[in-house]
Amino acid sequence: MRKLFILVCTFALLISCKEEPKNYVTFSGQITNKNSDSLIIRSSYSPYSKTIHLKEDGSFSDTLKVETGFYNLYDGNESTNLFLRNGFNITVTINTDEFDESITYSGNGAEHSNFIAKEYLLQEKLLNLDELIDLDSTQMENRFLEIKNELMTYYNSNKAIDTLITNKYINDVDPMLKPYKTYLADAIALRTNFPKGAPSPTFENYENYNGSKTSLADLKGKYVYVDVWATWCGPCKVEIPSLKQLEKDYHNKNIQFVSISIDDDQTHQGSWDKAKASWKAMIADKDLGGIQIFAPNGWQSDFVRNYKINGIPRFILIDPNGNIVSADAPRPSDPKLLDLFNELSI
Repeated sequence: MRKLFILVCTFALLISCKEEPKNYVTFSGQITNKNSDSLIIRSSYSPYSKTIHLKEDGSFSDTLKVETGFYNLYDGNESTNLFLRNGFNITVTINTDEFDESITYSGNGAEHSNFIAKEYLLQEKLLNLDELIDLDSTQMENRFLEIKNELMTYYNSNKAIDTLITNKYINDVDPMLKPYKTYLADAIALRTNFPKGAPSPTFENYENYNGSKTSLADLKGKYVYVDVWATWCGPCKVEIPSLKQLEKDYHNKNIQFVSISIDDDQTHQGSWDKAKASWKAMIADKDLGGIQIFAPNGWQSDFVRNYKINGIPRFILIDPNGNIVSADAPRPSDPKLLDLFNELSI
Protein backbone atom coordinates (compact mmCIF):
# COMPACT_ATOMS: atom_id res chain seq x y z
CA MET A 1 0.00 0.00 0.00
CA ARG A 2 2.88 2.32 0.88
CA LYS A 3 4.54 1.60 -2.53
CA LEU A 4 1.30 2.33 -4.34
CA PHE A 5 0.98 5.61 -2.44
CA ILE A 6 4.52 6.59 -3.40
CA LEU A 7 3.87 5.75 -7.08
CA VAL A 8 0.68 7.83 -7.07
CA CYS A 9 2.45 10.74 -5.45
CA THR A 10 5.34 10.48 -7.90
CA PHE A 11 2.95 10.44 -10.88
CA ALA A 12 1.10 13.45 -9.49
CA LEU A 13 4.38 15.28 -9.00
CA LEU A 14 5.41 14.56 -12.60
CA ILE A 15 2.12 15.93 -13.85
CA SER A 16 2.44 19.04 -11.70
CA CYS A 17 6.03 19.57 -12.89
CA LYS A 18 5.14 19.22 -16.58
CA GLU A 19 6.18 22.39 -18.39
CA GLU A 20 3.27 24.60 -19.40
CA PRO A 21 3.35 26.15 -22.89
CA LYS A 22 5.02 29.57 -22.84
CA ASN A 23 2.77 32.53 -23.54
CA TYR A 24 5.68 34.57 -24.90
CA VAL A 25 8.50 34.41 -27.43
CA THR A 26 12.07 34.03 -26.27
CA PHE A 27 14.10 36.12 -28.68
CA SER A 28 17.88 36.40 -28.61
CA GLY A 29 20.75 36.84 -31.00
CA GLN A 30 23.94 38.50 -32.11
CA ILE A 31 24.30 41.60 -34.28
CA THR A 32 27.74 41.99 -35.84
CA ASN A 33 28.77 45.55 -36.78
CA LYS A 34 25.70 46.96 -35.05
CA ASN A 35 24.19 50.19 -36.39
CA SER A 36 22.70 51.30 -33.07
CA ASP A 37 22.39 50.32 -29.44
CA SER A 38 18.96 48.74 -29.83
CA LEU A 39 16.55 46.82 -32.03
CA ILE A 40 12.87 47.60 -32.50
CA ILE A 41 10.31 44.84 -33.05
CA ARG A 42 7.12 46.18 -34.63
CA SER A 43 3.90 44.46 -35.66
CA SER A 44 2.78 44.67 -39.27
CA TYR A 45 -0.89 44.76 -38.20
CA SER A 46 -1.14 46.40 -34.78
CA PRO A 47 0.44 49.19 -32.71
CA TYR A 48 2.71 46.63 -30.98
CA SER A 49 6.31 47.84 -30.65
CA LYS A 50 9.15 46.84 -28.34
CA THR A 51 12.70 48.12 -28.07
CA ILE A 52 15.41 45.56 -27.27
CA HIS A 53 18.70 46.95 -26.00
CA LEU A 54 21.93 45.50 -27.36
CA LYS A 55 24.96 44.74 -25.25
CA GLU A 56 28.31 46.23 -26.18
CA ASP A 57 29.21 43.10 -28.17
CA GLY A 58 25.93 43.21 -30.11
CA SER A 59 24.27 40.34 -28.27
CA PHE A 60 20.76 40.52 -26.83
CA SER A 61 18.05 38.44 -25.18
CA ASP A 62 14.46 39.34 -24.36
CA THR A 63 10.92 38.03 -24.27
CA LEU A 64 8.03 39.19 -26.43
CA LYS A 65 4.36 38.61 -25.78
CA VAL A 66 2.79 38.69 -29.22
CA GLU A 67 -0.16 37.87 -31.38
CA THR A 68 0.73 35.34 -34.07
CA GLY A 69 1.81 37.01 -37.29
CA PHE A 70 4.34 39.05 -39.22
CA TYR A 71 6.70 41.41 -37.40
CA ASN A 72 9.43 43.78 -38.49
CA LEU A 73 12.91 43.97 -36.94
CA TYR A 74 14.62 47.36 -37.33
CA ASP A 75 18.26 47.90 -36.36
CA GLY A 76 18.40 51.67 -36.75
CA ASN A 77 19.38 51.51 -40.41
CA GLU A 78 17.82 48.47 -42.11
CA SER A 79 14.93 46.15 -41.39
CA THR A 80 13.68 42.64 -42.06
CA ASN A 81 10.42 40.77 -41.58
CA LEU A 82 9.96 37.71 -39.37
CA PHE A 83 7.16 35.51 -38.07
CA LEU A 84 6.42 35.20 -34.35
CA ARG A 85 4.12 33.06 -32.22
CA ASN A 86 4.07 32.72 -28.44
CA GLY A 87 6.05 29.64 -27.48
CA PHE A 88 8.79 30.19 -30.07
CA ASN A 89 12.40 30.27 -28.90
CA ILE A 90 14.31 32.01 -31.68
CA THR A 91 17.92 33.08 -32.06
CA VAL A 92 18.92 35.38 -34.91
CA THR A 93 22.36 36.33 -36.22
CA ILE A 94 22.92 39.31 -38.53
CA ASN A 95 26.02 40.91 -39.94
CA THR A 96 24.98 44.42 -40.99
CA ASP A 97 27.72 44.57 -43.64
CA GLU A 98 25.56 42.10 -45.62
CA PHE A 99 22.28 42.58 -43.83
CA ASP A 100 19.73 40.58 -45.82
CA GLU A 101 22.21 37.99 -47.06
CA SER A 102 23.48 37.21 -43.54
CA ILE A 103 20.20 36.78 -41.65
CA THR A 104 19.92 33.32 -40.08
CA TYR A 105 17.37 32.10 -37.54
CA SER A 106 17.68 29.03 -35.34
CA GLY A 107 15.61 27.40 -32.59
CA ASN A 108 11.96 26.52 -32.17
CA GLY A 109 9.89 28.33 -34.83
CA ALA A 110 12.92 29.54 -36.81
CA GLU A 111 11.88 27.80 -40.03
CA HIS A 112 9.10 30.33 -40.65
CA SER A 113 11.36 33.37 -40.43
CA ASN A 114 14.07 31.66 -42.48
CA PHE A 115 11.43 31.06 -45.16
CA ILE A 116 10.59 34.78 -45.15
CA ALA A 117 14.25 35.81 -45.33
CA LYS A 118 14.90 33.51 -48.29
CA GLU A 119 11.76 34.74 -50.06
CA TYR A 120 13.08 38.31 -49.91
CA LEU A 121 16.40 37.26 -51.48
CA LEU A 122 14.54 35.31 -54.18
CA GLN A 123 12.45 38.37 -55.03
CA GLU A 124 15.57 40.52 -55.16
CA LYS A 125 17.23 38.06 -57.54
CA LEU A 126 14.23 37.62 -59.85
CA LEU A 127 13.20 41.28 -59.97
CA ASN A 128 16.56 42.76 -60.86
CA LEU A 129 15.56 45.82 -62.89
CA ASP A 130 19.02 46.15 -64.37
CA GLU A 131 18.46 42.79 -66.06
CA LEU A 132 14.81 43.39 -66.96
CA ILE A 133 14.97 46.96 -68.25
CA ASP A 134 16.09 46.11 -71.80
CA LEU A 135 13.36 43.54 -72.52
CA ASP A 136 10.75 44.23 -75.18
CA SER A 137 7.02 43.77 -74.50
CA THR A 138 6.84 40.09 -75.47
CA GLN A 139 10.01 39.21 -73.60
CA MET A 140 8.73 41.05 -70.54
CA GLU A 141 5.41 39.17 -70.47
CA ASN A 142 7.17 35.82 -70.86
CA ARG A 143 9.74 36.65 -68.21
CA PHE A 144 7.10 37.71 -65.69
CA LEU A 145 5.24 34.43 -66.20
CA GLU A 146 8.50 32.65 -65.38
CA ILE A 147 9.05 34.85 -62.32
CA LYS A 148 5.55 34.17 -61.01
CA ASN A 149 6.01 30.42 -61.50
CA GLU A 150 9.34 30.46 -59.66
CA LEU A 151 7.82 32.38 -56.75
CA MET A 152 4.76 30.11 -56.58
CA THR A 153 7.00 27.04 -56.61
CA TYR A 154 8.87 28.45 -53.62
CA TYR A 155 5.68 29.38 -51.75
CA ASN A 156 4.43 25.80 -52.08
CA SER A 157 7.79 24.14 -51.38
CA ASN A 158 7.48 23.61 -47.61
CA LYS A 159 4.20 22.39 -46.12
CA ALA A 160 5.56 22.94 -42.59
CA ILE A 161 5.44 26.72 -43.06
CA ASP A 162 2.48 28.44 -41.41
CA THR A 163 -0.31 29.08 -43.91
CA LEU A 164 -0.58 32.68 -42.70
CA ILE A 165 2.75 33.16 -44.47
CA THR A 166 2.23 31.12 -47.60
CA ASN A 167 -1.35 32.30 -48.18
CA LYS A 168 -0.25 35.92 -47.87
CA TYR A 169 2.53 35.47 -50.42
CA ILE A 170 0.30 33.57 -52.83
CA ASN A 171 -2.45 36.20 -52.61
CA ASP A 172 0.00 39.09 -52.92
CA VAL A 173 2.11 37.81 -55.81
CA ASP A 174 0.15 39.52 -58.61
CA PRO A 175 -0.26 42.88 -56.81
CA MET A 176 3.45 42.75 -55.92
CA LEU A 177 4.51 42.16 -59.54
CA LYS A 178 2.16 44.77 -61.02
CA PRO A 179 4.21 47.94 -60.27
CA TYR A 180 7.33 46.30 -61.69
CA LYS A 181 5.48 45.49 -64.90
CA THR A 182 4.05 49.01 -65.06
CA TYR A 183 7.49 50.55 -64.61
CA LEU A 184 9.02 48.36 -67.31
CA ALA A 185 6.09 48.92 -69.68
CA ASP A 186 6.63 52.68 -69.31
CA ALA A 187 10.33 52.22 -70.09
CA ILE A 188 9.47 50.18 -73.19
CA ALA A 189 6.99 52.86 -74.30
CA LEU A 190 9.64 55.55 -73.89
CA ARG A 191 12.12 53.62 -76.01
CA THR A 192 9.43 53.05 -78.63
CA ASN A 193 8.17 56.65 -78.72
CA PHE A 194 11.60 58.25 -78.36
CA PRO A 195 14.13 55.99 -80.06
CA LYS A 196 17.81 56.76 -79.95
CA GLY A 197 18.77 59.01 -82.85
CA ALA A 198 15.32 60.53 -83.33
CA PRO A 199 15.02 64.35 -83.23
CA SER A 200 14.44 65.55 -79.68
CA PRO A 201 11.40 67.59 -78.69
CA THR A 202 12.54 71.15 -78.11
CA PHE A 203 11.96 74.06 -75.80
CA GLU A 204 12.09 77.69 -76.92
CA ASN A 205 12.69 80.90 -75.02
CA TYR A 206 12.36 79.46 -71.54
CA GLU A 207 13.26 81.96 -68.82
CA ASN A 208 16.81 81.57 -67.54
CA TYR A 209 17.77 82.29 -63.92
CA ASN A 210 20.21 84.92 -65.17
CA GLY A 211 17.37 86.85 -66.81
CA SER A 212 17.95 85.77 -70.40
CA LYS A 213 15.95 83.36 -72.56
CA THR A 214 17.20 79.87 -73.47
CA SER A 215 16.20 77.51 -76.28
CA LEU A 216 17.44 73.99 -76.96
CA ALA A 217 18.69 75.19 -80.35
CA ASP A 218 21.10 77.54 -78.52
CA LEU A 219 22.91 74.50 -77.11
CA LYS A 220 23.58 72.65 -80.36
CA GLY A 221 27.13 71.45 -80.79
CA LYS A 222 27.31 69.88 -77.34
CA TYR A 223 25.59 67.04 -75.55
CA VAL A 224 22.76 68.30 -73.34
CA TYR A 225 21.88 66.54 -70.08
CA VAL A 226 18.45 67.75 -69.01
CA ASP A 227 17.13 67.51 -65.45
CA VAL A 228 13.36 68.04 -65.17
CA TRP A 229 12.64 68.84 -61.52
CA ALA A 230 10.72 71.00 -59.02
CA THR A 231 11.50 72.60 -55.68
CA TRP A 232 8.86 70.51 -53.89
CA CYS A 233 10.17 67.18 -55.26
CA GLY A 234 12.05 65.20 -52.60
CA PRO A 235 13.74 62.69 -54.96
CA CYS A 236 14.80 65.63 -57.17
CA LYS A 237 16.56 67.30 -54.25
CA VAL A 238 18.29 64.02 -53.34
CA GLU A 239 20.05 64.17 -56.73
CA ILE A 240 21.36 67.73 -56.29
CA PRO A 241 24.73 66.85 -54.67
CA SER A 242 25.48 64.25 -57.36
CA LEU A 243 24.44 66.65 -60.13
CA LYS A 244 26.66 69.42 -58.74
CA GLN A 245 29.61 67.03 -58.60
CA LEU A 246 28.90 65.91 -62.15
CA GLU A 247 28.87 69.53 -63.36
CA LYS A 248 32.19 70.11 -61.62
CA ASP A 249 33.80 66.98 -63.06
CA TYR A 250 32.62 67.75 -66.60
CA HIS A 251 33.28 71.49 -66.59
CA ASN A 252 34.60 72.58 -69.99
CA LYS A 253 33.78 69.16 -71.49
CA ASN A 254 31.54 68.67 -74.51
CA ILE A 255 28.32 68.76 -72.49
CA GLN A 256 25.82 71.27 -71.12
CA PHE A 257 23.81 70.64 -67.96
CA VAL A 258 20.29 72.07 -68.06
CA SER A 259 17.79 72.00 -65.19
CA ILE A 260 14.18 72.75 -66.12
CA SER A 261 11.90 73.60 -63.22
CA ILE A 262 8.23 72.68 -63.59
CA ASP A 263 7.15 74.54 -60.45
CA ASP A 264 3.69 75.92 -61.18
CA ASP A 265 0.79 77.78 -59.63
CA GLN A 266 -0.96 74.55 -58.62
CA THR A 267 1.82 73.63 -56.21
CA HIS A 268 2.42 77.17 -54.93
CA GLN A 269 -0.89 78.40 -53.55
CA GLY A 270 -2.28 79.25 -56.98
CA SER A 271 0.44 81.81 -57.67
CA TRP A 272 2.96 81.73 -60.52
CA ASP A 273 4.90 84.50 -58.78
CA LYS A 274 5.33 82.31 -55.70
CA ALA A 275 6.35 79.36 -57.88
CA LYS A 276 9.02 81.42 -59.60
CA ALA A 277 10.18 82.92 -56.28
CA SER A 278 10.58 79.45 -54.75
CA TRP A 279 12.58 78.35 -57.81
CA LYS A 280 14.94 81.31 -57.60
CA ALA A 281 15.31 80.96 -53.82
CA MET A 282 16.34 77.31 -54.05
CA ILE A 283 18.86 78.00 -56.82
CA ALA A 284 20.47 80.61 -54.59
CA ASP A 285 20.22 78.55 -51.40
CA LYS A 286 21.65 75.36 -52.94
CA ASP A 287 24.12 77.26 -55.15
CA LEU A 288 22.88 75.35 -58.17
CA GLY A 289 25.00 75.45 -61.31
CA GLY A 290 24.48 74.63 -64.95
CA ILE A 291 21.76 76.33 -66.97
CA GLN A 292 18.72 76.90 -64.75
CA ILE A 293 15.49 77.55 -66.66
CA PHE A 294 11.82 77.81 -65.79
CA ALA A 295 9.18 75.93 -67.81
CA PRO A 296 6.51 78.56 -68.58
CA ASN A 297 3.47 76.34 -67.99
CA GLY A 298 4.78 73.73 -65.57
CA TRP A 299 3.44 70.27 -66.38
CA GLN A 300 1.68 71.71 -69.43
CA SER A 301 4.88 73.08 -71.02
CA ASP A 302 5.53 71.83 -74.55
CA PHE A 303 8.82 70.12 -73.68
CA VAL A 304 7.27 68.28 -70.72
CA ARG A 305 4.18 67.19 -72.63
CA ASN A 306 6.07 66.23 -75.77
CA TYR A 307 8.41 64.00 -73.76
CA LYS A 308 5.34 62.51 -71.99
CA ILE A 309 6.79 63.32 -68.57
CA ASN A 310 4.36 62.38 -65.80
CA GLY A 311 6.81 61.92 -62.94
CA ILE A 312 9.99 63.62 -61.75
CA PRO A 313 12.90 63.71 -61.55
CA ARG A 314 13.37 62.84 -65.19
CA PHE A 315 16.72 63.00 -66.93
CA ILE A 316 17.20 63.23 -70.70
CA LEU A 317 20.38 63.11 -72.79
CA ILE A 318 20.46 64.82 -76.18
CA ASP A 319 23.36 64.67 -78.65
CA PRO A 320 25.17 67.65 -80.25
CA ASN A 321 22.87 67.47 -83.29
CA GLY A 322 19.71 67.75 -81.20
CA ASN A 323 18.87 64.05 -81.42
CA ILE A 324 17.85 61.78 -78.57
CA VAL A 325 20.50 59.66 -76.86
CA SER A 326 18.20 58.61 -74.01
CA ALA A 327 14.72 59.86 -73.16
CA ASP A 328 15.10 58.34 -69.70
CA ALA A 329 18.79 58.72 -68.90
CA PRO A 330 20.39 57.44 -65.67
CA ARG A 331 20.25 59.78 -62.68
CA PRO A 332 23.37 61.67 -61.59
CA SER A 333 23.77 59.31 -58.62
CA ASP A 334 23.68 56.22 -60.88
CA PRO A 335 27.14 54.92 -61.93
CA LYS A 336 25.58 53.93 -65.25
CA LEU A 337 25.53 57.59 -66.23
CA LEU A 338 29.33 57.79 -66.18
CA ASP A 339 29.47 54.59 -68.22
CA LEU A 340 27.21 56.24 -70.79
CA PHE A 341 29.33 59.41 -70.84
CA ASN A 342 32.49 57.31 -71.31
CA GLU A 343 30.84 55.32 -74.10
CA LEU A 344 30.08 58.61 -75.86
CA SER A 345 33.58 59.97 -75.17
CA ILE A 346 32.16 63.04 -73.49
